Amino acid sequence: MSSNPQTHELLVREVGARGDGLAVDEAGHRAFVPLTLAAERVRARVEGDRGELLEVLTASPDRVDPPCPHYGVCGGCALQHWSMDGQLAWKSDQVRQALAREGIETEIRSVIATPPGSRRRVALHARPGPNGPRLGFKGRRSWTVTDIQTCLIADPRIVAALPGLRTLAAAFLDHPKSAPTLRVTATETGLDIEVSGVERKSGGLSADRQMQAAEAAGALDLARLTLGGEPLYQARRPVVRIGSAQVEPPPGAFLQAAPGAEAAMQAACVAAVQGASRAADLFCGLGSFALPMAEQVPVLAADSAGESIEALKAAARTPGLKPIQAVTRDLFREPVSAMELRGCDVIVFDPPRAGGFEQAREIAVSDAVRVVGISCNPTTFARDARALVDAGWRLEHVTPVDQFLWSAHIELIGVFER
Repeated sequence: MSSNPQTHELLVREVGARGDGLAVDEAGHRAFVPLTLAAERVRARVEGDRGELLEVLTASPDRVDPPCPHYGVCGGCALQHWSMDGQLAWKSDQVRQALAREGIETEIRSVIATPPGSRRRVALHARPGPNGPRLGFKGRRSWTVTDIQTCLIADPRIVAALPGLRTLAAAFLDHPKSAPTLRVTATETGLDIEVSGVERKSGGLSADRQMQAAEAAGALDLARLTLGGEPLYQARRPVVRIGSAQVEPPPGAFLQAAPGAEAAMQAACVAAVQGASRAADLFCGLGSFALPMAEQVPVLAADSAGESIEALKAAARTPGLKPIQAVTRDLFREPVSAMELRGCDVIVFDPPRAGGFEQAREIAVSDAVRVVGISCNPTTFARDARALVDAGWRLEHVTPVDQFLWSAHIELIGVFER
C-alpha cells in the first residue's frame, strides 16, 4: 500500500502473532490493523503495511465491549475487544503452530487462565504533564505515556496506590532528560518500587528530591523504594512467599507476573519430581521452582542474576527444605553440562524470551528421565524442544498459561520424557 496514509475498507483474514488483525483490501493489499478480529470488515487508515482502525463495519460475534476506559489508547492491553473464549483458543493455537513449524506434535491441554486484578508487578512510566506528572503505560506504537486512573490487570493494591505513585513520580522529573520508570511489585509486606531512567550524568537526584521521594514513599507506606538498586526509603523488608519459604527479592528482580500462574507452573514441577532423587532448576531466578521442589528433593539451581541467587541461598535455609546448591552462572555462555547434570533425574528450565538453545542441547544428552520446560515464547520453546526431540525425547504434553491477560503473549509448560 502507499506510504502516504489512505483510508481503505479491508477484510480481516486472521489475527497475527502480535494480536493485530491481518487484513486485505479488494486489490489484495495487506495491512496489520490492531483491535480487529478475524472475518471483520473494517475501515482503516493505512500507511505501508500498518493500519489504524477507524470503524468496524461488520463485527465478529467474538467482539465484546472493552472493560477498561483507557483501552485503545493505552498500549498495556491488546485484546480486550475479544471474548475470553476466543482469545484463549487463539493463544492455544499459537502454541500449536509454533510446535508445528518445528515438526512437533503433542497433546495441548486446556489453557490455564488468570483473572483480572491478579498481576503483581507492573512497570509504570512517568513524564511531565500540564497538571502534574503523567503516569501509566506507553500508548500503542507510541512513546507517549497514557495517564491511567485505573488498571484492570493489576493487583488492587497497585491500583489503589496510583494517586500516591503519581506524587512519588514528581520527585524523579526534576531533570528534563529524565524518563523515569517505576517498577512496582506487590509483596506480602507492601509495595516494593525500583526506579530507573533518572538522569545521572548531571549529578543524579538531588538531596532535596531524594527527601521528597522518601516522604512520598512514607505517605504510601511502601515497604521499599530504590533508585538504580540503591535504597531511598525502607520501612520493612519486602517479602514474597515461594512454597514454604519467604524470599526478599533484590530491587527490580524478576518474578512471575501472576501468583496463580506461578502456582500452576510450580505444581507441574512438583509433580515431575515425585520419586526423583535430585532435580535441577536452570534459569532459576529467585527459586520459583527450586524452592517448592526442594520440599521433596535436593536441587541444583543456576542463574546469571547474582543478587537473585544470593536471595535464593538465604531462602534455602528455610527449615524442612532439602539442600539447594545455588550457583551464579551465565547459562548462555556457559550452560550447565550434561556431565554436571549427572544424578539429576528431573530438569526444569525456564529461559527468558530468547530461549536457551545451548542449554537445551546439554539437557538433551543428560541422563535425566524427565524435563519440564517453561517459556513465555512459544517460538523459542519449540526450537529448544526440537533439540530434545532430536535426541530421543518425547514431548508428552503442553499446557498454555494465560499469565499475560488481554495481551498477545502466552506462557506455557511442556513435559518431556524419554
